[in-house]
Amino acid sequence: MRDQLVMFTTTWCGYCVRLKRFLDREGIGYREVNIEEDPAAADFVMSVNGGNRTVPTLQFPSGSALTNPSPAEILVELGRPA
Repeated sequence: MRDQLVMFTTTWCGYCVRLKRFLDREGIGYREVNIEEDPAAADFVMSVNGGNRTVPTLQFPSGSALTNPSPAEILVELGRPA
């Protein structure tokens, strides 16, 4: 789904939990993909992170990606006031 924010996560990632809370609180819809269960998702994460399986990685509807972004970076990327 290119029109939706995608959040690549793992079950053990504390940063992912915090980021999901922020997105939920802000009413920002997203689809969560666990890279431990989806090899293609893991490959994507590695492709945008220099070969590392770093999460959270967000893929925005524009196709751009940010790794472990701040709330302000997310809002700017989505065109919302920070």
